[in-house]
Amino acid sequence: MKEITIKIFNTVGSSSCVAADDGQKVFDLIKEGLRKGQKILLSFQNVEFITTAFLNTAIGQLYRDFDENTIKNSLRVEHLSNDDMVRFKRVTDTAKLYYKNPEKLENSIKEVLGE
Repeated sequence: MKEITIKIFNTVGSSSCVAADDGQKVFDLIKEGLRKGQKILLSFQNVEFITTAFLNTAIGQLYRDFDENTIKNSLRVEHLSNDDMVRFKRVTDTAKLYYKNPEKLENSIKEVLGE
């Protein structure tokens, strides 16, 4: 199976990946590839700044639509700094927990906030 490369810099049009809207563009491309059963390489070459808001939208919501094994076996990344890899892992870990039982997590948040 051929691997497709999604160049984040080209998709976003900037070296800064901060907006959820830009994350949605990346998510849509990944989702389309995964639905077709493709292997996907996310290249962060020339990207200098990444926020968790961007990653939550681009990567986190994949766990809503696909199981963890599909994502793990079909998606890989390159050209991420160590700090960005930590951010990436935190987003994926949180997404796994959230999408496993969203109601439970939302209720816990409401309880902490006193709602």
